[in-house]
Amino acid sequence: MGNIIETKGLNVGYGPIHVIYDLDFEAPENQVTVIVGPNGVGKTTLLKAIMGLVTVYSGKVVFLGEDVTKLPAHERTKKGIGYMPQVGNIFSRLTVGENLRIAAYTVKDPSFIKDRMEMVFNLFPRLKEFTMRAAGTLSGGERQMLAEGMVLMRDPKVMLVDEPTAGLMPKLVNDVLKKLEEMAETANLPIILVEQRARRALEVGDVAYMMRGGRFTFKGTAEELLNHPQLTEMYLGAVEAHELKHVKE
Repeated sequence: MGNIIETKGLNVGYGPIHVIYDLDFEAPENQVTVIVGPNGVGKTTLLKAIMGLVTVYSGKVVFLGEDVTKLPAHERTKKGIGYMPQVGNIFSRLTVGENLRIAAYTVKDPSFIKDRMEMVFNLFPRLKEFTMRAAGTLSGGERQMLAEGMVLMRDPKVMLVDEPTAGLMPKLVNDVLKKLEEMAETANLPIILVEQRARRALEVGDVAYMMRGGRFTFKGTAEELLNHPQLTEMYLGAVEAHELKHVKE
């Protein structure tokens, strides 16, 4: 089994602000790769670097063996890199059906679009019920499922997903992550998942990375990280920071 995405010696930032340092990353084909870590350590920046949305100072982004470091984001989309950002991932004023059709703008075959729409509705039956509803009227969980469906409409070879459970009620978290797992299996689609709810994400993942300070501090299987002291340390650090903030307030 090869890698769908690789980065080699990647250094990334926003203008003069250096965020990611000398990062080597591998996401295998046909697996779910999970990236966890505290807020502000570079997880989202890594996804944006893979998608071509931030400045790469040095290093490479390789997609299916091809160096795509200098390609603009829309060219990476055409090649098959699908990206679901944390926010701004649907068109609220358009209907569910319109969102899905617009998402397939890179697909030229009408019969494929029809088949892909059927796949999306099989994965997310509620979206079929809401085809004519404005996307802005959907619940938080339904919006995330629509956003996932929109990426599928573009026939991606890999899907980058940034914090899909952010802001959702706890009872919806499992639904959204379970659907991602189902998508990976049904569409035979490798997924790179950035997620704050580390334990739940690792339960649906195969490969795992932990980030701190723009570098990886762990690489292995999701099961290994679930049982690793670093995961507990990360949670304890987050709790201590949260408590300290309230003490200062």
